[in-house]
Amino acid sequence: MQLQEMFNLKGKVALVTGGGRGIGKHMATGLAEAGADVVLASRNLNNLEEAAAELSATYGIRAIPIACDVSKEEKIAALVDDTLAKMGRIDILVNNAGVTWGAPTLEFPLEQWDKIFNTNVRGVWMLSQRVARTMKEQGGGVIINVSSIMGFRGSEEEWHPSVPYNSAKAAINLLTMNLAVKLAPHKIRVNAVAPGFFRTDMMAFVEKPGMENVHKMMVRAIPLKRSAGVDDMKGVAVFLSSDASAYVTGQILGVDGGLLAK
Repeated sequence: MQLQEMFNLKGKVALVTGGGRGIGKHMATGLAEAGADVVLASRNLNNLEEAAAELSATYGIRAIPIACDVSKEEKIAALVDDTLAKMGRIDILVNNAGVTWGAPTLEFPLEQWDKIFNTNVRGVWMLSQRVARTMKEQGGGVIINVSSIMGFRGSEEEWHPSVPYNSAKAAINLLTMNLAVKLAPHKIRVNAVAPGFFRTDMMAFVEKPGMENVHKMMVRAIPLKRSAGVDDMKGVAVFLSSDASAYVTGQILGVDGGLLAK
């Protein structure tokens, strides 16, 4: 197989949760540029509609928005059914939708802990299970989970006061490896990306007035000395979704400018 053909996603259908903005949109952009049709899902339909229109106009692919709260089982079922009805298949699933919430560790409320785990872990599992059933019938597929470098380490209260977030992402790392083993007989590959400091809405708090020192501290800690942007995730998404990574499964790929190496 020629190299360009290995990276070609034309004829594939990708379902990207949290695809209306941030890292989810970055990944959807890469998949669309490689030729895949995309379904963008999140709770905010306005963001999805704008992103879908942009991707369709720019890359000439089909892009449709579907509102979905991935913490709710019935919404996940409707998302998969709607995607199959409109697109006919699902070749690539990107589990990017996630939430966070900050509070001092010793005062962190249980209801917010549950909210983070329900979306960031339980939702990923429910959607992966349902889509994997479809992929098995199709003869294979690719699942990409979005983890975080926080899934490998603790974090100081000053700049990351969200104690359950790290634990949820650590759960995603092991879920990725476990599903990779269990789904391999069905020719379904499962990998994860662990982003570092991307300039997204979720990380926007570090650029607010009064947080300048935190922002400088974070960039200074990165070996490549910069935050990441859309081009830093596009190629990763295409690689893990395509035949270029046909022998790669069960891996968590750090996209972090070298932070995990320190």
